[in-house]
Amino acid sequence: MREDHQLQAAVQSRLDLDPSINSSHIGVSAREGIVTISGHVPSLLERSSAERGAGQVKGVRAVINELLVELPGINRTSDEEIAERAYARLASNVSVPLDRLHLAVKDGTVTLHGDVDWHFQLQAAIHDLELLEGVREIHSDAQIRPPVQADQVHEKIKQALASVAPLDAERIDVTANGSEVTLSGEVTSWHEKGLAESTAWCVPGVSQVTNQITVL
Repeated sequence: MREDHQLQAAVQSRLDLDPSINSSHIGVSAREGIVTISGHVPSLLERSSAERGAGQVKGVRAVINELLVELPGINRTSDEEIAERAYARLASNVSVPLDRLHLAVKDGTVTLHGDVDWHFQLQAAIHDLELLEGVREIHSDAQIRPPVQADQVHEKIKQALASVAPLDAERIDVTANGSEVTLSGEVTSWHEKGLAESTAWCVPGVSQVTNQITVL
């Protein structure tokens, strides 16, 4: 494992080199493979990009994201404007079942309520909201209610993991309780841990994924 100061420098360099991230106000600390990014960025999308970029650095076992979104300028977008723009954007996305979702907006924080059939539908909605100007944070208590039977979820996930090249599926354990899945075992990077989780979410019938995989 990299020394803490080496890992800190590697993550900082990764953020500095990413043209989509304004890293001038981002600080990085590292301890035993756990990286904390703090400071502020001008948009929610950059906050997510910084977390994802830090997690892709070799040796990172976990990322703690303490970045705050500080919106530039003195004219802040009102909650009413955010709500109107959010609804219009989601309504134009064919992957989002807007008739089953509704939004609450307060002080730039958008909360999604309702339910969807698939995880990708919820992710599509969240991604659209991340792109909106004026959004500080996104919360979701929307439920995933898959329309298919979950009796073969375990085997489907094992097959899906085995097909992903960077992953060693033999080192990942899958426990399924109906549509609720728990992943455990070991991988060699934070990126692989996230890849295993996203792969599990893609399997039909999955309504919840608990990721307990350990990064060596």
